[in-house]
Amino acid sequence: MNTTLTAAPHAALNGSFISTTDKLEQNLSNVIRGKEESIRLLLIALLAGGHTLLEDVPGTGKTTLAKSLARSIAGVFRRIQFTPDLLPADITGSSFYSPQDGSFEFREGPVFANVVLADEINRTSPRTQSALLEVMSENQVTVEGRRRPLPQPFFVVATQNPNEFHGTYPLPEAQLDRFTMRLSLGYPDLEDEIAVVYSQNEHHPFDDLVPVVTCEEVLALQEQVKQVRFDKAIAEYMLRLIEATRHDPRLRLGISPRGSLALYRTAQARARVANRDYVLPEDVRTLAVPVLAHRIILDTKAKYGGLRNEQIIEEALEKIPVPR
Repeated sequence: MNTTLTAAPHAALNGSFISTTDKLEQNLSNVIRGKEESIRLLLIALLAGGHTLLEDVPGTGKTTLAKSLARSIAGVFRRIQFTPDLLPADITGSSFYSPQDGSFEFREGPVFANVVLADEINRTSPRTQSALLEVMSENQVTVEGRRRPLPQPFFVVATQNPNEFHGTYPLPEAQLDRFTMRLSLGYPDLEDEIAVVYSQNEHHPFDDLVPVVTCEEVLALQEQVKQVRFDKAIAEYMLRLIEATRHDPRLRLGISPRGSLALYRTAQARARVANRDYVLPEDVRTLAVPVLAHRIILDTKAKYGGLRNEQIIEEALEKIPVPR
Protein backbone atom coordinates (compact mmCIF):
# COMPACT_ATOMS: atom_id res chain seq x y z
CA MET A 1 0.00 0.00 0.00
CA ASN A 2 1.34 3.39 -0.96
CA THR A 3 -1.60 5.65 -0.28
CA THR A 4 -1.03 9.39 -0.34
CA LEU A 5 -2.57 11.17 2.62
CA THR A 6 -4.11 14.57 2.44
CA ALA A 7 -2.22 16.85 4.81
CA ALA A 8 -4.44 17.62 7.75
CA PRO A 9 -4.54 21.15 9.07
CA HIS A 10 -3.24 21.66 12.59
CA ALA A 11 -6.54 22.39 14.26
CA ALA A 12 -6.87 24.65 17.25
CA LEU A 13 -6.58 22.35 20.21
CA ASN A 14 -7.59 22.68 23.79
CA GLY A 15 -4.37 23.79 25.46
CA SER A 16 -5.55 22.43 28.82
CA PHE A 17 -5.00 18.87 27.56
CA ILE A 18 -1.31 19.46 26.90
CA SER A 19 -0.93 21.41 30.12
CA THR A 20 -2.53 18.60 32.12
CA THR A 21 -0.48 15.79 30.60
CA ASP A 22 2.70 17.85 31.00
CA LYS A 23 1.94 18.29 34.69
CA LEU A 24 1.39 14.57 35.09
CA GLU A 25 4.63 13.70 33.30
CA GLN A 26 6.62 16.18 35.36
CA ASN A 27 5.08 14.97 38.61
CA LEU A 28 5.97 11.35 37.89
CA SER A 29 9.45 12.28 36.64
CA ASN A 30 10.17 13.89 40.02
CA VAL A 31 9.94 10.42 41.55
CA ILE A 32 10.99 8.08 38.72
CA ARG A 33 14.19 9.60 37.31
CA GLY A 34 15.37 9.18 33.73
CA LYS A 35 12.36 7.19 32.49
CA GLU A 36 10.47 9.88 30.60
CA GLU A 37 9.59 7.64 27.65
CA SER A 38 8.20 4.88 29.86
CA ILE A 39 6.22 7.43 31.85
CA ARG A 40 4.75 8.88 28.68
CA LEU A 41 3.75 5.43 27.43
CA LEU A 42 2.11 4.69 30.79
CA LEU A 43 0.10 7.91 30.54
CA ILE A 44 -0.88 7.08 26.94
CA ALA A 45 -2.24 3.75 28.17
CA LEU A 46 -4.21 5.57 30.91
CA LEU A 47 -5.61 8.14 28.47
CA ALA A 48 -6.58 5.33 26.09
CA GLY A 49 -8.62 3.74 28.88
CA GLY A 50 -6.39 0.65 29.01
CA HIS A 51 -4.12 -1.21 31.40
CA THR A 52 -0.36 -1.81 31.62
CA LEU A 53 1.90 -4.77 32.35
CA LEU A 54 5.28 -3.71 33.78
CA GLU A 55 7.70 -6.54 33.14
CA ASP A 56 11.05 -5.95 34.80
CA VAL A 57 13.50 -7.10 37.45
CA PRO A 58 12.80 -6.17 41.09
CA GLY A 59 13.77 -2.78 42.43
CA THR A 60 13.38 -0.66 39.30
CA GLY A 61 10.48 1.44 40.61
CA LYS A 62 7.40 -0.37 39.26
CA THR A 63 5.42 -0.15 42.50
CA THR A 64 6.49 3.44 43.14
CA LEU A 65 5.40 4.44 39.64
CA ALA A 66 1.90 3.03 40.16
CA LYS A 67 1.56 4.71 43.58
CA SER A 68 2.83 8.00 42.19
CA LEU A 69 0.32 7.92 39.35
CA ALA A 70 -2.56 7.33 41.76
CA ARG A 71 -1.48 10.23 43.96
CA SER A 72 -0.93 12.51 40.94
CA ILE A 73 -4.55 12.07 39.81
CA ALA A 74 -5.96 12.26 43.37
CA GLY A 75 -7.21 8.71 42.93
CA VAL A 76 -7.73 5.76 45.24
CA PHE A 77 -4.80 3.33 45.16
CA ARG A 78 -4.92 -0.34 46.12
CA ARG A 79 -2.12 -2.88 46.01
CA ILE A 80 -2.77 -6.62 45.66
CA GLN A 81 0.18 -8.86 46.45
CA PHE A 82 -0.40 -11.93 44.30
CA THR A 83 0.54 -15.18 46.06
CA PRO A 84 -0.29 -18.86 45.41
CA ASP A 85 -2.98 -18.92 48.12
CA LEU A 86 -4.81 -15.81 46.89
CA LEU A 87 -8.48 -16.43 46.00
CA PRO A 88 -10.69 -14.64 43.45
CA ALA A 89 -12.86 -13.25 46.26
CA ASP A 90 -9.74 -11.65 47.77
CA ILE A 91 -9.62 -9.51 44.64
CA THR A 92 -13.24 -8.81 43.75
CA GLY A 93 -14.85 -8.89 47.18
CA SER A 94 -17.59 -11.15 48.53
CA SER A 95 -20.80 -11.21 50.55
CA PHE A 96 -20.74 -11.73 54.32
CA TYR A 97 -23.64 -13.04 56.37
CA SER A 98 -24.94 -10.81 59.14
CA PRO A 99 -26.43 -12.93 61.96
CA GLN A 100 -28.14 -9.90 63.51
CA ASP A 101 -30.70 -9.49 60.71
CA GLY A 102 -30.03 -12.54 58.55
CA SER A 103 -28.91 -10.44 55.56
CA PHE A 104 -25.85 -10.59 53.35
CA GLU A 105 -23.57 -7.58 52.98
CA PHE A 106 -21.17 -7.18 50.09
CA ARG A 107 -17.68 -6.03 51.03
CA GLU A 108 -15.73 -4.55 48.19
CA GLY A 109 -12.40 -6.05 47.23
CA PRO A 110 -9.25 -4.08 46.43
CA VAL A 111 -10.19 -3.72 42.74
CA PHE A 112 -12.63 -1.01 43.76
CA ALA A 113 -10.07 1.73 43.25
CA ASN A 114 -8.84 4.08 40.54
CA VAL A 115 -5.33 2.61 40.26
CA VAL A 116 -4.88 -1.05 41.15
CA LEU A 117 -1.39 -2.53 41.43
CA ALA A 118 -1.40 -6.28 40.74
CA ASP A 119 2.04 -6.98 42.16
CA GLU A 120 3.81 -10.12 40.87
CA ILE A 121 0.66 -11.16 39.04
CA ASN A 122 2.24 -14.37 37.78
CA ARG A 123 2.69 -15.75 41.31
CA THR A 124 -0.95 -16.72 41.68
CA SER A 125 -2.94 -19.53 40.09
CA PRO A 126 -4.79 -19.16 36.77
CA ARG A 127 -8.07 -19.45 38.67
CA THR A 128 -7.27 -16.32 40.68
CA GLN A 129 -5.80 -14.54 37.65
CA SER A 130 -9.14 -15.07 35.92
CA ALA A 131 -10.81 -12.79 38.47
CA LEU A 132 -9.25 -9.88 36.58
CA LEU A 133 -10.67 -10.83 33.17
CA GLU A 134 -14.09 -9.22 33.66
CA VAL A 135 -12.58 -6.44 35.76
CA MET A 136 -10.13 -5.33 33.05
CA SER A 137 -12.43 -5.86 30.09
CA GLU A 138 -15.72 -4.48 31.36
CA ASN A 139 -14.77 -2.30 34.35
CA GLN A 140 -17.16 -4.17 36.58
CA VAL A 141 -17.43 -7.00 39.10
CA THR A 142 -20.25 -9.53 39.02
CA VAL A 143 -20.83 -11.31 42.32
CA GLU A 144 -23.87 -13.53 42.95
CA GLY A 145 -25.46 -12.32 39.73
CA ARG A 146 -25.26 -8.64 40.58
CA ARG A 147 -23.19 -6.23 38.51
CA ARG A 148 -21.11 -3.71 40.44
CA PRO A 149 -19.38 -0.98 38.40
CA LEU A 150 -15.86 0.02 39.35
CA PRO A 151 -14.72 3.60 40.10
CA GLN A 152 -13.70 5.65 37.10
CA PRO A 153 -11.08 6.10 35.84
CA PHE A 154 -10.00 2.51 36.42
CA PHE A 155 -6.41 1.54 35.63
CA VAL A 156 -4.65 -1.76 36.37
CA VAL A 157 -0.86 -1.81 36.59
CA ALA A 158 0.47 -5.37 36.88
CA THR A 159 4.07 -6.33 37.52
CA GLN A 160 6.08 -9.48 36.93
CA ASN A 161 9.72 -10.51 36.87
CA PRO A 162 10.49 -12.04 33.44
CA ASN A 163 13.63 -13.77 34.72
CA GLU A 164 12.14 -15.71 37.62
CA PHE A 165 10.15 -18.87 36.92
CA HIS A 166 10.19 -20.79 40.23
CA GLY A 167 6.73 -20.73 41.79
CA THR A 168 5.16 -18.72 38.97
CA TYR A 169 2.26 -19.34 36.59
CA PRO A 170 2.59 -17.99 33.03
CA LEU A 171 -0.14 -15.50 32.22
CA PRO A 172 -2.72 -17.08 29.87
CA GLU A 173 -3.30 -15.54 26.45
CA ALA A 174 -6.70 -14.12 27.47
CA GLN A 175 -5.08 -12.28 30.37
CA LEU A 176 -2.16 -10.91 28.33
CA ASP A 177 -4.56 -9.68 25.66
CA ARG A 178 -6.30 -7.44 28.17
CA PHE A 179 -3.16 -5.42 28.84
CA THR A 180 -3.02 -2.45 26.49
CA MET A 181 0.78 -2.23 26.76
CA ARG A 182 3.72 -4.15 28.11
CA LEU A 183 6.51 -1.88 29.33
CA SER A 184 9.91 -2.24 30.97
CA LEU A 185 11.55 0.49 33.02
CA GLY A 186 15.04 -1.01 32.97
CA TYR A 187 18.00 0.07 35.04
CA PRO A 188 18.75 3.82 35.22
CA ASP A 189 21.94 5.16 33.70
CA LEU A 190 24.76 6.37 35.96
CA GLU A 191 23.71 10.03 36.22
CA ASP A 192 20.07 9.20 36.89
CA GLU A 193 20.97 6.62 39.52
CA ILE A 194 23.16 9.16 41.28
CA ALA A 195 20.17 11.53 41.29
CA VAL A 196 17.98 8.72 42.67
CA VAL A 197 20.42 8.01 45.50
CA TYR A 198 20.77 11.65 46.56
CA SER A 199 17.05 12.40 46.17
CA GLN A 200 16.37 9.91 48.99
CA ASN A 201 19.08 11.27 51.29
CA GLU A 202 16.56 12.60 53.84
CA HIS A 203 13.22 11.22 52.64
CA HIS A 204 11.61 9.64 49.60
CA PRO A 205 10.49 12.04 46.80
CA PHE A 206 7.12 10.27 46.83
CA ASP A 207 6.43 11.89 50.20
CA ASP A 208 6.48 15.32 48.53
CA LEU A 209 4.18 14.31 45.70
CA VAL A 210 0.90 16.24 45.45
CA PRO A 211 -2.09 15.73 43.12
CA VAL A 212 -1.91 17.78 39.94
CA VAL A 213 -5.02 16.40 38.21
CA THR A 214 -8.40 15.14 39.40
CA CYS A 215 -10.06 11.91 38.35
CA GLU A 216 -12.77 13.95 36.65
CA GLU A 217 -10.13 15.68 34.54
CA VAL A 218 -8.65 12.31 33.54
CA LEU A 219 -12.09 11.16 32.37
CA ALA A 220 -12.44 14.36 30.33
CA LEU A 221 -9.02 13.73 28.75
CA GLN A 222 -10.07 10.20 27.83
CA GLU A 223 -13.11 11.59 26.04
CA GLN A 224 -10.95 14.08 24.13
CA VAL A 225 -8.73 11.23 22.93
CA LYS A 226 -11.73 9.60 21.26
CA GLN A 227 -12.23 12.71 19.10
CA VAL A 228 -8.80 12.46 17.42
CA ARG A 229 -9.16 11.77 13.68
CA PHE A 230 -7.81 8.48 12.31
CA ASP A 231 -7.40 8.53 8.52
CA LYS A 232 -8.66 5.41 6.76
CA ALA A 233 -5.33 4.92 4.96
CA ILE A 234 -3.50 4.83 8.30
CA ALA A 235 -6.11 2.46 9.71
CA GLU A 236 -5.53 0.14 6.74
CA TYR A 237 -1.78 0.34 7.33
CA MET A 238 -2.28 -0.55 10.98
CA LEU A 239 -4.48 -3.52 10.11
CA ARG A 240 -1.99 -4.80 7.53
CA LEU A 241 0.61 -4.91 10.28
CA ILE A 242 -1.76 -6.88 12.45
CA GLU A 243 -2.87 -9.18 9.64
CA ALA A 244 0.77 -10.07 8.96
CA THR A 245 0.99 -11.70 12.40
CA ARG A 246 -2.07 -13.84 11.70
CA HIS A 247 -0.40 -15.47 8.70
CA ASP A 248 3.13 -15.79 10.08
CA PRO A 249 4.04 -19.52 10.15
CA ARG A 250 6.29 -18.93 13.16
CA LEU A 251 3.33 -17.96 15.34
CA ARG A 252 0.71 -20.09 17.09
CA LEU A 253 -1.36 -16.99 17.79
CA GLY A 254 -1.53 -13.66 16.01
CA ILE A 255 -2.98 -10.31 17.07
CA SER A 256 -6.66 -10.31 18.07
CA PRO A 257 -9.22 -7.62 17.19
CA ARG A 258 -8.79 -6.43 20.78
CA GLY A 259 -5.17 -5.73 19.90
CA SER A 260 -6.30 -3.75 16.85
CA LEU A 261 -8.56 -1.61 19.01
CA ALA A 262 -5.80 -1.10 21.57
CA LEU A 263 -3.37 0.15 18.92
CA TYR A 264 -6.09 2.36 17.42
CA ARG A 265 -6.92 4.04 20.72
CA THR A 266 -3.32 4.43 21.92
CA ALA A 267 -2.35 5.99 18.59
CA GLN A 268 -5.12 8.54 19.15
CA ALA A 269 -3.82 9.18 22.67
CA ARG A 270 -0.24 9.63 21.46
CA ALA A 271 -1.38 12.08 18.79
CA ARG A 272 -3.33 14.06 21.37
CA VAL A 273 -0.40 14.17 23.78
CA ALA A 274 1.69 15.48 20.85
CA ASN A 275 -0.79 18.35 20.44
CA ARG A 276 -2.40 16.96 17.28
CA ASP A 277 -6.04 16.17 16.52
CA TYR A 278 -5.09 13.57 13.88
CA VAL A 279 -3.05 10.37 13.88
CA LEU A 280 0.16 9.99 11.87
CA PRO A 281 1.81 6.71 10.77
CA GLU A 282 4.61 7.40 13.27
CA ASP A 283 2.07 7.09 16.10
CA VAL A 284 1.20 3.57 14.95
CA ARG A 285 4.85 2.62 14.36
CA THR A 286 6.06 3.94 17.72
CA LEU A 287 3.39 2.06 19.65
CA ALA A 288 3.39 -1.18 17.64
CA VAL A 289 5.92 -3.05 19.80
CA PRO A 290 4.67 -2.10 23.31
CA VAL A 291 1.03 -2.62 22.30
CA LEU A 292 1.31 -5.74 20.11
CA ALA A 293 4.41 -7.80 21.01
CA HIS A 294 2.99 -9.41 24.17
CA ARG A 295 -0.14 -10.57 22.33
CA ILE A 296 1.53 -13.00 19.93
CA ILE A 297 2.52 -16.57 20.79
CA LEU A 298 5.57 -18.12 19.12
CA ASP A 299 5.52 -21.75 18.03
CA THR A 300 7.90 -24.13 19.76
CA LYS A 301 10.60 -24.02 17.10
CA ALA A 302 10.70 -20.22 16.98
CA LYS A 303 10.57 -19.90 20.77
CA TYR A 304 13.51 -22.22 21.42
CA GLY A 305 15.36 -20.87 18.40
CA GLY A 306 15.83 -17.59 20.24
CA LEU A 307 13.27 -15.52 18.33
CA ARG A 308 11.70 -12.70 20.33
CA ASN A 309 8.14 -11.42 20.02
CA GLU A 310 9.47 -7.92 19.41
CA GLN A 311 11.38 -9.15 16.34
CA ILE A 312 8.15 -10.34 14.70
CA ILE A 313 6.55 -6.91 15.05
CA GLU A 314 9.73 -5.12 13.94
CA GLU A 315 9.91 -7.30 10.81
CA ALA A 316 6.30 -6.45 9.97
CA LEU A 317 7.10 -2.74 10.37
CA GLU A 318 9.96 -3.15 7.89
CA LYS A 319 7.90 -5.06 5.31
CA ILE A 320 4.59 -3.18 5.24
CA PRO A 321 4.80 0.04 3.15
CA VAL A 322 4.11 3.20 5.14
CA PRO A 323 1.40 5.51 3.73
CA ARG A 324 2.78 8.88 2.66
